[in-house]
Amino acid sequence: MTSLENYLYELPENKIARYPLAERDMSKLLKYEDGKISHHTFKDVVELVPKDSLLVFNNTKVIAARLFFFKHTGAKIEIFLTEPIEPSGDFQLALKARNTCVWKCMIGNVKKWKEDALHLNINSEAHGEIMVHATLVDRENGWVQFDWEAPVDFLEIIESGGNVPLPPYLNRMAENEDKDRYQTVFSEHEGAVAAPTAGLHFTDEIIAQLKGGGVKDDYLTLHVSAGTFRPIKEKDFTNHPMHNEKIIIHKRNIENLLAAKGNIIPIGTTAMRTLESTYWYGVKLMQDENASFHIDKMMAYEKEISEHPSKEEALQAILVKMEKENTDSLYGETEIFIYPGYNFKICSGLFTNYHQPGSTLILLVAAFIGEDWRKIYNEALNSDYRFLSYGDTSLLLK
Repeated sequence: MTSLENYLYELPENKIARYPLAERDMSKLLKYEDGKISHHTFKDVVELVPKDSLLVFNNTKVIAARLFFFKHTGAKIEIFLTEPIEPSGDFQLALKARNTCVWKCMIGNVKKWKEDALHLNINSEAHGEIMVHATLVDRENGWVQFDWEAPVDFLEIIESGGNVPLPPYLNRMAENEDKDRYQTVFSEHEGAVAAPTAGLHFTDEIIAQLKGGGVKDDYLTLHVSAGTFRPIKEKDFTNHPMHNEKIIIHKRNIENLLAAKGNIIPIGTTAMRTLESTYWYGVKLMQDENASFHIDKMMAYEKEISEHPSKEEALQAILVKMEKENTDSLYGETEIFIYPGYNFKICSGLFTNYHQPGSTLILLVAAFIGEDWRKIYNEALNSDYRFLSYGDTSLLLK
């Protein structure tokens, strides 16, 4: 069952949503529960979420990670920011850098970039024209150094000169509308190069209505990386080199998870990956109180963990860690790979859009609801649902 062929389906081009709908909450919503499917619009969600549920949102914020620099000859080189290196690997600190910084990047036309520096003129509202220079300091690892002389931080540089990093399968350049619509209304912490797209359907009004109806909400952070779009090239998908993403959890997250009486429903696969990674960090702490907050892609499948601790035991171990270190937040990394056979520890529901054939996200959905994933996708295709990032969504309940 680890053959990728089992998780392929035919996705016609005309089913891919190239643009968002006029209103976020007018998308279609398919509800799946106990093997049964029903069709709704997203505005119905207030009636569809079980009472006493805890909805967990990913409040990462997409940065304008796609930059187009120029050689002195006029040739254009695309630089796509993926991960900060200097002065810090922490996104919040890296985006505050002044005058210089180094990022790991994906580079288009890299063969045309020799040893010369590239240049980009941007216009800042406060400081006028700013010249930014890019130097390739480590070709093998894709490390690029950026330099500028104006008294602005790197976040302002990319906000003024960068482009919204739309997924490659949309096959179009970003437009003004995307600055708002490829961002959730609850985004807060800059660092993602792709949106947690299940959250794009929510409005402030719907969140308020859900809370008014007895549903609780909580917010954590996973900075979505470009690796989420990396295709699986291995016939045995377990050999896929899973991408690494940075996560932040807070003391209130752990307390809310422990207090939850109903379903725990992540808004999107990124929130689900964060929640399940949190459990495994608790398991690591139970084995070693000084364990690093790094979740290996195969940790959940290690045979030596013969009896998995309960959710409560694992989460309590994290609380102990936080209290011992007198901190309200923990910063970690996860490469967790969720595929069929995974035993979910925290999540009992999932909001998610419709994903590419043979992707890691299809595997995650199949892990959660089993072979019925195919029934859901066939139903969505036959009912003219819109697919991928700007597409329609689903509520999956066990």
